[in-house]
Amino acid sequence: TLDLYLSINKNREEFMKQIVFASNNKGKINEVKAILKDYDILSISDMEKMLNKKIIVTENGKTFKANALEKTISLYNQIGDNYLCIGDDSGISIDYLNGFPGVYTARWLDKGDHFKNLELLKKLKGVLKEKRTCHYTTVIALKGKNIIKTFEYTLDGVISDSPRGENGFGFDEIFELSNGLTLSEIKMEEKVKISPRKKALM
Repeated sequence: TLDLYLSINKNREEFMKQIVFASNNKGKINEVKAILKDYDILSISDMEKMLNKKIIVTENGKTFKANALEKTISLYNQIGDNYLCIGDDSGISIDYLNGFPGVYTARWLDKGDHFKNLELLKKLKGVLKEKRTCHYTTVIALKGKNIIKTFEYTLDGVISDSPRGENGFGFDEIFELSNGLTLSEIKMEEKVKISPRKKALM
């Protein structure tokens, strides 16, 4: 576990409290900070300022796991082994669309999240609710000097008939839970409790 790994490095107290996250996505960063409250979460931008260099993180994998590993290892190789790095790949897989958009959730269309969500809803126009099942998957990759691990969790739901809520990001506004609310309609504290990202991070 992360705590076990960090406990082995007791002589590196400052390092122990810092985790570099392979992302500049504000929504993801805020969620990770809410989950890992005891640690100083640094983004790619933070590291670029600290190291005064450009950091390029790639994701060319065909699975969530491959992408999470690629991003994490890419970041780690650019900032050095004094840091513990984590990378995330997440997405929504819609059963009626044969798993689309899956690993391409963030980049299947070069538009903002809300626009992409509207386009997904168009693809499901007229589809009955029982056939609108979907899965929110997160894989977290962890890379340190003597460790490399991945952790994967999935949350099941259905695609709503329309975007609802203002508290989320990405596809949250169309991901409907069993209680009838979307991830954007619940508070951050509630979302964190059920988030696959939290389960993978913990």
